[in-house]
Parts: sequence; structure tokens; C-alpha cells
Amino acid sequence: MIPRTLSSAATAVPAVSESIKPTASPALWLVRHGQSTWNIAGICQGHNDDAELTESGLVQAAEAAAGFRGRQVRAIYSSDLRRARQTAAAFAAVLGLPVLIDARLRERSFGVLEGTPLATADPALTGVADGLVIDPDTRPPGGESVRDFYLRAAGFADALAAGLREAPDAPAGDVLAIAHGGTLRVLDAYLHGVPVNQMTWPPVSNATTLRIAEFGTQLRGGIR
Repeated sequence: MIPRTLSSAATAVPAVSESIKPTASPALWLVRHGQSTWNIAGICQGHNDDAELTESGLVQAAEAAAGFRGRQVRAIYSSDLRRARQTAAAFAAVLGLPVLIDARLRERSFGVLEGTPLATADPALTGVADGLVIDPDTRPPGGESVRDFYLRAAGFADALAAGLREAPDAPAGDVLAIAHGGTLRVLDAYLHGVPVNQMTWPPVSNATTLRIAEFGTQLRGGIR
């Protein structure tokens, strides 16, 4: 089976004058953090917070943020892990907004695998192999299963969507969520109705940006 790409194709952020214009229905933009020190070392990060952005990662964050200059954005959310917070800081500087920290946007917890080479991660512990989720319920000791992770991220999306629906008089604009490769995968699947046991696990480059159109205007989500 050939792994599919993410449901929401990764996209460069259009200039304000281009085709995607602000509407009454906000979009949710999912952004992976810039390159980290552990990314280039090929080390499993998970919830470990030792990694920070490299110089290239800081440039990636600044360039991604610059694409949103002049765009209507009502809120910036970020994972509480340092590599995401550093990326979110670039967006805050461009947009003049505070960063709202939410731990539900964290990467998957890999427990005992954190700090070890990614190349040695056993699919029997991760539940992921060859770009596919092969077992959504297996978990490394001390870590999360893909299903645990999916439900955690879904909780963030559901709460955010409910808040948008219940606050029709809130300032207009899209919402940004600065997170991690795994978080983008599970949120993209959940928000397009893909059940966790049918998920693929495609590559997600640093500073990838995904757009979920008309977020919060209708109930959506996969089977949990």
C-alpha cells in the first residue's frame, strides 16, 4: 500500500492579495516547528524539552511567519515545548499577538524511546511502519499510543471549534496552531474524518503549514 499524503496539502501561505482571502468562517492553520537540534541529529524528541531550534530552524520560523504579515489572525496557539514556543515567537512578533500555550498540542510521548536514534525505533513499540499506522493502540513504555495522541489532539480541536462557534462576536480572523509533525498528522486526519486505525504517517517537513478551511463552522472529526 502506498502511503497517502496529508489530507490538507502542505501550502505556502498566499499573499493577502492572492486567492485565499479572509472570510467570516475562520481557517485553522497548523504549523510544524522549525528545524531543531535533535531533528538534525536524528534523535526521537517526543515530550523531551532539551532540543531547541537551530539557526536554520529560526530562519524557517521567521520565513513562515512572514507569510502571515497583513493577514487577519485572531489567535496564536502553541505547544508548550521549547521548539514550538520558539517558532511561535516568530509569529507573535509579526502579528503582534500573544501566544496561548496548550500542552494538548505537544508531540506524541515516546516514553523510553525519547533521546534514542529514530532509526532504531521498533515499530512494535511505535505502532508505525512504512508510512502507515499499523497498530494504533501499541505504546512504548512510559509513552502514548497513536490513539492516545489522536484523542489528545482531538480534544484541543473540539474545544477550539466550540469556542469559535460560541463566540460569534469575537474578532475576525484565522487561528494558528504551532505544533509538531505528529500533531499535524493526527489533527489533519481527525479534522478530515479519518479514523485513527486508517491513518497514514507521511513525512512532514519542518515549518510545514497546513490550512483547515472553515474550521469551527461545522462538527467534524474522525471516529475515535
